[in-house]
Amino acid sequence: MLVTGGSRGIGRAVVAGLAAEGARVAFCARDADGVAAAEQELRAAGAGEVAGTAVDVADGEALGRWVADSAERFGAVDAVVANVSALAIGPGEQNWRSSFEVDLLHTVRLVEAALPHLERSDAASVTAVSSVSGREIDFADGSYGVMKAALVHYVSGLAFDLAPKGIRANAVSPGNVYFPGGVWANVEQHDPALYAHAMGLNPTGRMGTPEETAYAVVSLVSPRASRISGTNLVVDGALTRGVQL
Repeated sequence: MLVTGGSRGIGRAVVAGLAAEGARVAFCARDADGVAAAEQELRAAGAGEVAGTAVDVADGEALGRWVADSAERFGAVDAVVANVSALAIGPGEQNWRSSFEVDLLHTVRLVEAALPHLERSDAASVTAVSSVSGREIDFADGSYGVMKAALVHYVSGLAFDLAPKGIRANAVSPGNVYFPGGVWANVEQHDPALYAHAMGLNPTGRMGTPEETAYAVVSLVSPRASRISGTNLVVDGALTRGVQL
């Protein structure tokens, strides 16, 4: 199984969750030191067979090589989890370019590179980590929210197109997720007013954990979710108020 952005936060929790279920997991992230540390820590924690590689997912050729190398190493690819985000929030053309290249296009490239391998699996799936910012207007309503919404649309199309091949596709949309070194820890330190406002919107009185989002991803990847495809699973502790019909 392949996970992008697997060295920290949600991605790392997904790697750990999949490995705990007995899966062999290849993950990537951009920072080589962070990847090496994550791999060592995951193995020390008993995560089983995990393999980390430093990859900039905005580099299409490098991403394709990683998919091919991982498939050769493990002999198969049963699932891909597209988790990387540029977190490009705010105005400016560069944020739009980064959000497109990293959030959306990396997911497309990952799927296209993995598709020949997924077609040989009897329990294949694609899961993209989107965001509640893709389904409602909030402080990230520019490039970030737009590309997260596009991810859900892309995955829904995949689900329909790939259903005859037995390949499922779903999205997971988390709300605020807090972890040391993450975006909300950074906001807490540098923009306490925004952090307090965001916290106040959470009816549970807290933000989510990476493990809580990872549970949703692992559940959708599981072959037991064989009839779940084309859905967007919101994991936000009732943060958002829109009704999904």
